[in-house]
Amino acid sequence: MLAPAKLALTLRVVGVRDDGYHLIDAEMVSLDLADELTFEPGDSLTVVDEVGRGAAVAAGDDNLVRRALAAVDRRAAVTLRKRIPAGGGLGGGSSDAAAVLRWAGCRDLSVAAGLGADVPFCVVGGRARVRGVGDILEPLDAAPRLGNAYTLLTPPFGVSTVAVYKAWDSLGGPTGAVNDLEVPALHVEPRLARWRDRLGDASGEVPVLAGSGSTWFVPGAYPGEGRIVARVVGPA
Repeated sequence: MLAPAKLALTLRVVGVRDDGYHLIDAEMVSLDLADELTFEPGDSLTVVDEVGRGAAVAAGDDNLVRRALAAVDRRAAVTLRKRIPAGGGLGGGSSDAAAVLRWAGCRDLSVAAGLGADVPFCVVGGRARVRGVGDILEPLDAAPRLGNAYTLLTPPFGVSTVAVYKAWDSLGGPTGAVNDLEVPALHVEPRLARWRDRLGDASGEVPVLAGSGSTWFVPGAYPGEGRIVARVVGPA
């Protein structure tokens, strides 16, 4: 079963709840860059890293695959082939969890939301307006975006989403041209700028940060060392 990456084409931070969770308004799409999960009888998780870039992925109880299995009270021997760079803001872990829910026949978005903010979108896939804390989805017509190419560049390090949102708070809620989290992410991890400039120089485009990072993306296909060209796909 495939677990497509998600890409936030736009991301606005529109408020903060009383409990400290930030409210967003984003347009997200699914990409043909995807992890792959196979399910067999048993109770185990094997992670095969086919990326060689991004953060390491542990197979312990905190892995979202295991958490999703527990959420639907199912067991399986799962082999997870990682093709989405971990820690890059592309929703790899969330999409893996969503794939487990689909395998189990569960499309309950409240269950998905209990696993993480990106999981509800990853269950639905395609293209959607995502609001709230990721739990309010408005499916959008995917046709205008289908097949659109985006070039991704993920550094060999991740960025803490929690730290980025805290920086957004401390900096007074900065806004960005496309993604409100770019400024705080650069504040948390200044090394991001070098990777942004590398992609910008290679493409001639202005890179945008994927979510809270660490991946940068530009529209169009610009293959090259370390870069991934992915295309928008329809609903899961």
